[in-house]
Amino acid sequence: MAKNETRPRITLVCTECKHENYVTIKNKKNTTEKLELNKFCKWCNKQTVHKEKK
Repeated sequence: MAKNETRPRITLVCTECKHENYVTIKNKKNTTEKLELNKFCKWCNKQTVHKEKK
């Protein structure tokens, strides 16, 4: 990618079991706050909120 990344790679962490399950990208110019998504966690075996790791 370019040197000044506007779309950095971020890791999503399960809020219940704290496992790092997903890797995605986001546009940091349009989305300045931390990303929160409802995703499936294979360790919890259910859908949970996944937050951006920092």
